[in-house]
Amino acid sequence: MASQWYSLVSQKLFLASTLLDATTLTPKKGSALTAQTLQQEASTQGSIELLLRARQLLLVMIARLYQKRPEGPLSLADLSSMIGDQAPEIVSLTTLERESESWWNHLDQLETAQNRPPAARKTVSSENIIAVSAEAGPDRSVQSLRKTLEAIKQFTDNLEEQHGEW
Repeated sequence: MASQWYSLVSQKLFLASTLLDATTLTPKKGSALTAQTLQQEASTQGSIELLLRARQLLLVMIARLYQKRPEGPLSLADLSSMIGDQAPEIVSLTTLERESESWWNHLDQLETAQNRPPAARKTVSSENIIAVSAEAGPDRSVQSLRKTLEAIKQFTDNLEEQHGEW
């Protein structure tokens, strides 16, 4: 039963990877820059949503590994209370949650940014140009998203391997 959830998580990660690949495709000749920009943004946001969904399904997968049937969406705290905070998966995920550079934390940052409207941009004129600042927020680059995707995939694969041996 757990392998069905593993397959579902893997499917979401594969689709996210496919969308990330689409952001780096060379645009067709004659295509409008606006259409290309929209396609890249849609691919980026789509891959983020699939990564977030994969993380949610990973929690369900872990609950199922412990023969629990969650009623709805799980948080890490819900899962911890369900299977116990000493379970190796909870210990690992709690550690990842605390690490600022972890894939779990990166997904938290992406989720927060994805759930907020974009910041209003100030208009630039010769009177108000003082310094250039980078846009605040999580790294949404293809490389960063791919790194997060590969880390969650590795975590999921290891989990399936460990529990598949039982």
